[in-house]
Amino acid sequence: MSAARDEILERIRRAMGGTTPEREAEYAAIPRNYVRGGSLDTDAKLDLLVDRLQDYGATVFHSRDGEIASAVTSALKARGKGSLLIPRDLPRAWLPDGFHFFREGPSYQEVDASEGVLTDCALAIASTGSIVLRHSAGEARRALSLIPDYHLCVVLASQVVETVPEGVQQMKAFANIPITTIAGPSATADIEMIRVKGVHGPRTLDVILVA
Repeated sequence: MSAARDEILERIRRAMGGTTPEREAEYAAIPRNYVRGGSLDTDAKLDLLVDRLQDYGATVFHSRDGEIASAVTSALKARGKGSLLIPRDLPRAWLPDGFHFFREGPSYQEVDASEGVLTDCALAIASTGSIVLRHSAGEARRALSLIPDYHLCVVLASQVVETVPEGVQQMKAFANIPITTIAGPSATADIEMIRVKGVHGPRTLDVILVA
């Protein structure tokens, strides 16, 4: 998929005459009068993220660094879950005893039959309540964010930015890696304006916010 995308973009560049210093200078000179940086302090920024996530229907569990496993326990007990799929390199310290955690395998049937998935994230955007998942070696492949009916996601306070431009700026660091952005449980009202959950991803999203 990445190779096909690169080929398409290269064809567009050739059709447009390629990138030149003049074109880059014109692009840099475009007025950008929108808000590009946040003004909230850390606590207010995290409060905003929680407010947005809860407004979208997600449940937020609060944790401190070093207590993530305890928060995972609380979330799983609240949902009646006994096992979850996890990415290959998810920190072992996050996994509490008394539950079964399975490192992701190649089978989509395995993913579909699972009780849910536990992942980390790349960053979160407070103003929109968005969580960005990065899909690369050692991280959750895209199927884990789309197929299971339940998603438990760990978000570190250091990963939270206030505005979308700040998020886009951080995403430049992994611009060539597939990403998924989520804002609450998956839902749509495209059919007869009836809201239906779980169409494009998990019906239930829980977030552990680590301060």
